Amino acid sequence: MSDIEIAQKATMKPIIDLAKEHYGIDSEHLEPFGHYKAKLSLEYVASLADKPDGKLILVTAISPTPAGEGKTTTTVGLGDALNRIGKKAVMCLREPSLGPCFGVKGGAAGGGYSQVVPMEDINLHFTGDFHAIGVAHNLLSALIDNHITQGNAFAIDPRRIQWKRVVDMNDRALRKIIIGLGGTGNGYAREDGFDIVVASEVMAILCLATSRADLKERLGRIVIGYKADGKTAVYASDLKAHGAMAALLKDAIKPNLVQTLENNIAIIHGGPFANIAHGCNTVTATKTALKIADYVVTEAGFGADLGAEKFIDIKCRMANLKPSAVVLVATIRALKFHGGINKEDLNKENLAALEKGFENLERHYNNITQHYGLPCVVCINHFTFDTEAELDLLKAKCAALGANCVVSKHWAEGGAGAESLAKEVINIVDHHEPGCTYVYDETLSLWDKIEAIATKLYGASGISANAKIKAQLKTWDEAYGKFPVCIAKTQMSFSTNPNLKGAPTGHTVEINEVRLANGAGFVVAVAGDMMTMPGLPKEPAAERIDIDDTGKITGLF
Repeated sequence: MSDIEIAQKATMKPIIDLAKEHYGIDSEHLEPFGHYKAKLSLEYVASLADKPDGKLILVTAISPTPAGEGKTTTTVGLGDALNRIGKKAVMCLREPSLGPCFGVKGGAAGGGYSQVVPMEDINLHFTGDFHAIGVAHNLLSALIDNHITQGNAFAIDPRRIQWKRVVDMNDRALRKIIIGLGGTGNGYAREDGFDIVVASEVMAILCLATSRADLKERLGRIVIGYKADGKTAVYASDLKAHGAMAALLKDAIKPNLVQTLENNIAIIHGGPFANIAHGCNTVTATKTALKIADYVVTEAGFGADLGAEKFIDIKCRMANLKPSAVVLVATIRALKFHGGINKEDLNKENLAALEKGFENLERHYNNITQHYGLPCVVCINHFTFDTEAELDLLKAKCAALGANCVVSKHWAEGGAGAESLAKEVINIVDHHEPGCTYVYDETLSLWDKIEAIATKLYGASGISANAKIKAQLKTWDEAYGKFPVCIAKTQMSFSTNPNLKGAPTGHTVEINEVRLANGAGFVVAVAGDMMTMPGLPKEPAAERIDIDDTGKITGLF
């Protein structure tokens, strides 16, 4: 059966009953969205402050390939397995964006028998959080242009407006546009453009905010543009936008509770991409889970060079989170792809390609253990096409590396198929003091922080940028020098060339743009040809998604 067919056959329990049964959360603290999903009140979240924290486990992966790695599937399978062996565990995931749902992925709620449900709802609109983020972002856009039209009291230079518009859809035609055409009644004509909602600074702010007050203060700090001198910043608070923006996000800030196929609680909240944003679910969700469970399994987007790095250097640094272990997900198919095999031939045994592609896993593992300072378990997400010879080779390679390696069958068997993985993780977590090391010190210059990531994690010889970008970073050092950096880079490679597989070395990471996310509290460095508004593929997933007269949805994978 397809993922959606499995999900549609699931026996779900009312989320209010599950919350009470598993964690003693009374119904008065929940705001139901139907029977199977609900928001948790911030008052309840605040009431947990004095409770001890559980252990935090991060699930990450090797560099993504068209073969798929199964990071979310592993997160769900591991969480279900932990509960199966008698541990109190909660999973913390990101909300899927409609962009990839209708673009390449067709859905992002796990797979096989390790899924979160209701799968269709989670993938399509969910509780409206992304809508609220998009509207809050675009309200600020509208206020900027209205301010200029109504006299421009803050002397905003229309050529130096930094705030684009957003939409939660892959639409390359909106990357660069001209607005205000048609005469004076429509405002001033100027260049503008759209990003996807998951790249919005409002998304990052929601994911890093710790309270309503913190959310509103961060929204007010957003730099929307500059005056004619190019140095004097204009903030969202100058336009008195942050109060209304926070009002639009009054429900979006509350964590969402759902369940797995095995009726275990999962919190799904926030959804920045890791290739163009910081790639982690909300701090509120993670901290709440740590208070109500003994073990929290969370994921960070794409490979460990992107999501895991930002999880450590941005999220953990800002929120003082202390992870206990990392699970590095790989598949034999993906490793063979990194070894140079075409997608069409991945189901055939090829030991030479597997051995060559192992270098990608090796670098990620070394980054995690050496630069993040965390113990790591390698999870081989099992496919039916994997041969015994391939599995034996991979186990031997991991053993030579000093890595604990577990073959896990959670996709086919759910939590039961991941019990060995769960036991291995528990064995490490229960004997390891929580904590991590950062890839760079906060006192380094912004340029040096970017270079540290590129050279230490990506294997690059260095970074490059034009004189204008270098000057901008140097100017920002005075006011924002302690900010972490968020690199927007292709997820497909350690380099900025998506076609360069394995573990390339000696390449140069070219920084083509830098953006200040003052409200979120980091600086974005756009590397290579990365776009913050993706496009649709030749055959979009939308072409296979459908609904029948009974309301049954098909085609979400």
